[in-house]
Amino acid sequence: MKRVKNFLITIALALASVSCVSKLAYTEPDAELPDQFRTTATADTASIANLEWKEFFRDPILQRLIEKGITKNYDLQIALQQVAASQEKLKQARYLQYPDIGLGVSGQISRPSRNSMNGQSLNLFLGQNHVEDYNAAFNLSWEADIWGKIKNQKEVSRIQYLQTYEASKAIQTQIIAAIAQGYYNLLMLDKQLKIAQFNLELSNNTLTITQKMWESGDTTSLGVQQATAQKQSTELLISQLEQNIAIQENALSILTGEMPATVTRTIEMSDTSLPQDISAGLPAAMVSRRPDVRQQELALLESNAMVGIAQANMYPSLKITANGGVNSFRFDNWFQIPASLFGSALGGITQPIFQKRQLKTDLEVAKIQREKNVLTFRQAVLNAVGEVSDALVSNENLKVQEQKAEEQVQTLKDGIKSAQMLYKGGMANYLEVITAQGNSLQAELNLASVKRQRLSSIVDLYRALGGGWK
Repeated sequence: MKRVKNFLITIALALASVSCVSKLAYTEPDAELPDQFRTTATADTASIANLEWKEFFRDPILQRLIEKGITKNYDLQIALQQVAASQEKLKQARYLQYPDIGLGVSGQISRPSRNSMNGQSLNLFLGQNHVEDYNAAFNLSWEADIWGKIKNQKEVSRIQYLQTYEASKAIQTQIIAAIAQGYYNLLMLDKQLKIAQFNLELSNNTLTITQKMWESGDTTSLGVQQATAQKQSTELLISQLEQNIAIQENALSILTGEMPATVTRTIEMSDTSLPQDISAGLPAAMVSRRPDVRQQELALLESNAMVGIAQANMYPSLKITANGGVNSFRFDNWFQIPASLFGSALGGITQPIFQKRQLKTDLEVAKIQREKNVLTFRQAVLNAVGEVSDALVSNENLKVQEQKAEEQVQTLKDGIKSAQMLYKGGMANYLEVITAQGNSLQAELNLASVKRQRLSSIVDLYRALGGGWK
């Protein structure tokens, strides 16, 4: 009992000698955020990113596509598996402060040489030429977390888990945006296909009129050739649009985790609706919401904890080991209690002295990595603010472009009617009719593209603000 008491006193003195706990404070880096985004007149706390994706995208068909993507997309499933793996590591990290305990059972028989000192001693004292040893013991090893090394290791596991979680949120946000972009692009291609098919009818009518006029001698064969070429050009465009539609359907199917197939849609692009109040909110709120920015901030926290671990490795470590069990040199009385019982305990402090500068190098590298992650975090914030600003600028300018494109389409449609009337009356040539039809076709295709770009800019803004992952 006295020996146990002396052992505990020794351990207490060792703990007291290294009781100055080193804790590394974390200082959040200054992201240097502006008070408001560029092009916004006033700072507003409201933001479309506060809407869940089902509230933002009201189209039932698009909602079903997004639900499939969230459930079946392989990139997202892989990310979720990574989250699950990190969660298991986090559970394991909670046991780092507990001692390691192991059980060992062994049996040994050795026969020394009869001419050796051991052989002659065995024969003299035991009357046999071999010796047996049977051992069953529990082994315990425990390191005191004096400098916070184990605590920092647990913190690293926790942060790594959160990083994988934020990464999965970022992937989900990107998938939602990609599905919406692909869906709106598909609606644009549908609209352009209808425009091309309508213009094919106009081209057929122009060709019919031109052929009749050529037959009556009112025009040359060049007019027929030009009208035929106009028709062939529209037919080529229709084939290209049908190809692009099939490819876009395949891409959407893959995004939703399904084999390439036809994507059912029942509405036109003009029937789609997104929130018109597209307030961006405050930059500070965006930073706290964006999964990729949060992931970079967590990487900075992890590097700070790694500095703490590297620093703690340079300090003394207190380790306690113990073992105990039953031991005997005869099998038949191996588990005879208490005669076969044995036990031992050891506590000691180890201070690294010369490690070929490895510990110092590890600490300096950890500090450099921390500074690198500070820069990476600031870069992520800067990129995020830039993406939001780009989306805001695009949306505002695309409003104006859409209005101008609509006016241009109406003007050119009126021009087609005028050209056809003048052509029938002999006051305009075939080239003016073909030019009017070609300009109108291009203007309508451009209008559909501008409308799709505006929808895309709103989706880009929603994603850039960090919305859609809930």
